[in-house]
Amino acid sequence: MDNPQAKALAFRSLHQGPSPLALANVWDAASARLVEDAGALAIATTSAGAAWGLGVADGGRLDAPRALELVARVVSAVRVPVTADIEGGYADSPDGVGKTVEGVLAAGAVGVNIEDALHTGPGLLRAAAEQGEFLAAARAAADSAGVPLFINARIDTYLRSVGDPATRLRETLDRASVYVAAGADGIFVPGVSDTETVTALAAGLTVPLNVMAGPGSPSVAEFGKLGVARVSLGSAVAQAAFATVRRSAQELFSTGTYTALADAVDYSELNALLQRR
Repeated sequence: MDNPQAKALAFRSLHQGPSPLALANVWDAASARLVEDAGALAIATTSAGAAWGLGVADGGRLDAPRALELVARVVSAVRVPVTADIEGGYADSPDGVGKTVEGVLAAGAVGVNIEDALHTGPGLLRAAAEQGEFLAAARAAADSAGVPLFINARIDTYLRSVGDPATRLRETLDRASVYVAAGADGIFVPGVSDTETVTALAAGLTVPLNVMAGPGSPSVAEFGKLGVARVSLGSAVAQAAFATVRRSAQELFSTGTYTALADAVDYSELNALLQRR
């Protein structure tokens, strides 16, 4: 399925159930092929994992050209639709975000995550109205290209513990309303997994809800019963892979043994995965 319009529509349909779309986020071509081979219906990148793999800290420090080059490599490695985590759009203006989205589409991805977190300056989050302008620019770029790009608007109120906990749900839903009006197709609220809040978020939204999961979170099926449409692992898979690197090195340099390598992917299997498209 190389037609971008068809891929985009196929990706959209994955948010309509009956089960939540499960995404094990990847950071390079090899991780993308492994995730696809495991049965993924779509591939999502992690901006943190991508940045770390390229030798850059996360948090708006990766530049757009290198980020988009990585997205293109991931897209070329798999058959299923790809959605790209582009942080805040790798730009400081709506026009810049529009240019980044043009690059995402040129790379072959059919979805994006755009977050409202700020990594410089005094504020934790971009003002909702301003973030709406960024999302509207992304929507306009996709419409101009004729691709029904799925724009997943990430709200970091919970992840960054913004404001009064008593009003955080209301603030999140108010922001979501602005973002949907600007053209967002889904809302991503990382940092929350308790059933009461997740249920309230799902009930208060008019578009699919995406949450981030990890150890201790409800299962994908349990999230589905709460109204969640999409479950992501974020940077956790990359972190687990890098933990293996550290354990292997520490063992090698301390005891001189190699048990941390026991569960490694077979060389021939991984090589064969990357030889076929």
